[in-house]
Amino acid sequence: MKQRLTNLTRVKEMRSARLKDKTTYSLEEKDLKKVMIGCSGWFYWHWRNQFYPSTLSTNKWFGYYRKYFDTVELNAPFYNWPSVSIVKSWLRQVGKKRFCYTIKVSELITHLKRFKSTKRMITDFNYIGDLLGDYMGCFLYQLPPSYQYTKTRLNNIIAQLEPGRRNVVEFRHKSWWNKTVYNAFKKNNIIFCSVSSPNMPDELIQTTDEVYIRFHGTSKLYLHDYTKEEMNNWVERIKIAAPKRVWAYFNNDREANAIKNAKWFKKQINKLFKI
Repeated sequence: MKQRLTNLTRVKEMRSARLKDKTTYSLEEKDLKKVMIGCSGWFYWHWRNQFYPSTLSTNKWFGYYRKYFDTVELNAPFYNWPSVSIVKSWLRQVGKKRFCYTIKVSELITHLKRFKSTKRMITDFNYIGDLLGDYMGCFLYQLPPSYQYTKTRLNNIIAQLEPGRRNVVEFRHKSWWNKTVYNAFKKNNIIFCSVSSPNMPDELIQTTDEVYIRFHGTSKLYLHDYTKEEMNNWVERIKIAAPKRVWAYFNNDREANAIKNAKWFKKQINKLFKI
């Protein structure tokens, strides 16, 4: 409750900053790489000795991560609405290296309000993308498992999202895997998030010329170590779909499996794109 109150305060602060900012921001597509593969987060204590050298100070971890990946999915904004100063610190830590942040959207929008009267709040959150500029990837909207499909909810999501952004929606109830949703997303250029997760449809869904996949683990959430056979199944699906760009993030962070799996998967997709 305390954190949600803090988040509501930060919403107001970001709204104030957004309204005062007279900069004209462009939503034109940046010159992004075709393969954007990384992990869901980069700061995990249990990655020390498994990925990060034991002697490497934590303030150098992000730089070390960037040696291997061109993107990261930030989950922290889901729990803690970032301040403008925090967003600017993300820019500073990247420096001049080409890099993309994908931002998981605040739970205030997806879990508390569930897309009800959130249009202004989404506009406020999207200001993060304006500030990040060329370093902005996708906005990931993850819905709770209890959020089942209805036509009203589908229309509401579409009405709330801001056109021109790279919007990705991750559902966690099977009822959303249907042609009505796919067609609506295609019409509105919204990316349907494909997932590798227990008890969820195991398929690549393409609703735009880009695909987005989250690997949570198949046997055990966050702990599963993907086999080459499992990952090759996704490589083949991507080959058939032939998207313009692939976004994929590994969320199986336990025992640093995400790092190992993401490295291998990135190598295979690079081959597919002849990179």
